[in-house]
Order: sequence, then C-alpha cells, then structure tokens
Amino acid sequence: MFGIGLLHGRSCHLVCVPTTSGTGSEVSPNAILLDEEAKLKKGVVSPYLVPDATFIDPILTTTMSAAVTASTGLDALTHCIEAYTNKFAHPLVDVYALQGIESCGRYLVRAVTQPEDLEAREGMSLASFYGGLCLGPVNTAAVHALAYPLGGEFHLAHGLSNAILLPHVFHFNAEASPVRHAAVARALGAKARETDLETAYAGAQKLQEMAAACGVISDLSYHGIAPSSIPGMARSAMTVTRLLKNNPREITETDCAEIYSQCFPSNQ
Repeated sequence: MFGIGLLHGRSCHLVCVPTTSGTGSEVSPNAILLDEEAKLKKGVVSPYLVPDATFIDPILTTTMSAAVTASTGLDALTHCIEAYTNKFAHPLVDVYALQGIESCGRYLVRAVTQPEDLEAREGMSLASFYGGLCLGPVNTAAVHALAYPLGGEFHLAHGLSNAILLPHVFHFNAEASPVRHAAVARALGAKARETDLETAYAGAQKLQEMAAACGVISDLSYHGIAPSSIPGMARSAMTVTRLLKNNPREITETDCAEIYSQCFPSNQ
C-alpha cells in the first residue's frame, strides 16, 4: 500500500477525534507508517483515508506533556511552512498555510509553557487543522524527507525531527524563493530586513528560537545519533522522491549531508 492511490476503498465509516495538535491527519489523505525492513517512514496516500467526520476539541489536548505539545506543534508548523514554500504551492492552500504559521507563531510557545491556556490550545488545534488541509493538495517537502530516516532508523519523534531540521532546510531553500520565505518570517513575527532574503534568514533564526523556547535540543548528538550516520541518512533521504520533488530548491545527496551536519553543532 506504500505510495499514492494504491488503497482503493474502505468498508467502514471513519470518524476522527484528534488529541494532539500536529499531524492534521483528521483532514488528511495521508497515513505514515514505518517500513521496518527499509528503516524508513513511508506514506500511504489515498482519498479513502479522509475521514467521514472530524470533531476537534482543544480541551482534549490539554493533557499533552510539554514535550509532546512542542513536538506535535512544530510538526504542524512544518506542514504549513512546507506547503506555503512548496514548488507546487496553490493560492487557496496559501490561505490556510499562512494562517497556520501565524497561529503557531502566536500560540505554540504559550501552549508548551502554559498547558491549561485554552486560547493557545485552540490556536494550535486550528494550526494543526490548517496544516492537515495543506497536505492533500500540496503536501510537504525536504524537511519531511530528511526527517524520515531520523524516525525510521533512530526512532526520534517525528515532530522533533522536523523541529531540528526545519531552520536549516528553511535557510537552504530561502534563496530559491526569498519572497515566500520572507512572508513566512513575517508571519512568525520576525522583523523585516532590507531585503527579502535577509528577512527570510531572520525567519530561520526565529524558527531556531521558537524550538529552543519549546525546550527542543537541536543537537542530534544529544539524541544519540553519531555524525558517522550522516552518509547513510543522506542516501536514505534521497529515496523519498515523493516529497523531494516538491522542494523549492533542488537538493542533492551532498546537500542533505551538509544539512544533517549542521544538526551536530557540538561537533563543529
């Protein structure tokens, strides 16, 4: 079933009630599963995975731990950013993506640090929902492709993998579409600079600051991964062509290795 359009139906109703604010799976045609033999997360994509009904109640997310709130919230943010900066971005999807980015910029750190803040929880539930709406028509790109080996082989939480990689991939992609990356930076709350590219780079810095404020340690060494794993991870990431084709800037295996290396600041 791994791939697009290989699931041809279902025989029961599907109703989703999310208890996290991250994947947006309650409105998405995607299911991500671990291929244990390949040590890689892979997607099953089908309209038959879209639920018949969804009920989103932010109160159900208040019992998430700070770590899970951060991980899932940064995943939602990644969905929205990768949809908006995508090679196949669409004006209708842009509306959801930008709103999700703004919501994450406003509410994510609050939801992590003030778990009973229902306004923040509602904001993140909406951000996750918006990100899920982006996945069907546009989908994600290099951040998710590079994250899959981290989850598949080393079992890092998906949102944590995205959070570590996002600032570096965002910085890498910025020169390909500085106007869109600058728009993301402003939506996150970064101050505009003299040029769009400089504003975009400020956005990459803002992403690092947000992750740190959420308690994310962005050094892969801390999470038990050795720099010697970089070549294998880069080769594995390059097989995720389903997502890499969406990236606004062409990315090579050498580029993947360089991005992974930037995630080992203690070894540089």
